[in-house]
Amino acid sequence: MTADDLRKLIEFVEKKVRLVDPAERGIEFDLPGESELLEAGLDPEGVRQLLEAPWLREMIADVRETPDFCEPGDPPEQVLRYARDVVVEYFRKRFQL
Repeated sequence: MTADDLRKLIEFVEKKVRLVDPAERGIEFDLPGESELLEAGLDPEGVRQLLEAPWLREMIADVRETPDFCEPGDPPEQVLRYARDVVVEYFRKRFQL
């Protein structure tokens, strides 16, 4: 897997983080399955590494819990950005090329 393949994987997963209730600043994040990841044209080895990563469940939980750690005055779009940043940081710190 190349660095470009990794960037594409990160971007795809990052876009799966959604704001579901702007008034409540709710975050929804469901990681797609293998078939959806592969159909998106993502690198098969990267997909395998992601789905087998021991930290995957922790990342999903941390993304969903992001609003709990935001300031009460943070606008919903900022909360969404913070949640997506969690995805990026997990990949940067833990994903091996």
